Amino acid sequence: MTELDPYERKILRELQRDASQTTAQIAERVGLSSSPCWRRIDRLEREGFIQRRVAIVDRHKVGLNAHVFVQVKLNAHGRANLDEFAAKIREFPEVLDCYVLLGSVDFMIRVVAEDISAYERFFFEKLSQLPGVQEITSTVALSEIKATTALPI
Repeated sequence: MTELDPYERKILRELQRDASQTTAQIAERVGLSSSPCWRRIDRLEREGFIQRRVAIVDRHKVGLNAHVFVQVKLNAHGRANLDEFAAKIREFPEVLDCYVLLGSVDFMIRVVAEDISAYERFFFEKLSQLPGVQEITSTVALSEIKATTALPI
């Protein structure tokens, strides 16, 4: 693993805060001139520290008001085909995150939908139809206390 110097850490924090900044703006904030700052950003991108730059959209403003955390347990046959389940989950635009877990359930999935009725359709028409699904537990989030994509660098 490549070690990050203090400037690179500051650059990453700045990009996480606002990736739309120009190199000159970032350089000023971290205490570098533009050229060395650009070289560091370029290296961070080439080496995969920066995977991509995106806009973070307010889900409520685009009509996605239901936020649901879903635990999925597979039957024995389903566990033997985790790759098949994972491939199907990746196809669903409603699924924002999916994690394989150790413990009493196999997957934790974060889902957004227009409303609870839309989630219900997703549940019955898509999620529960996946092969190997034994049990699904849905937990609806009432409000958001903290949501961030920024890592503590």
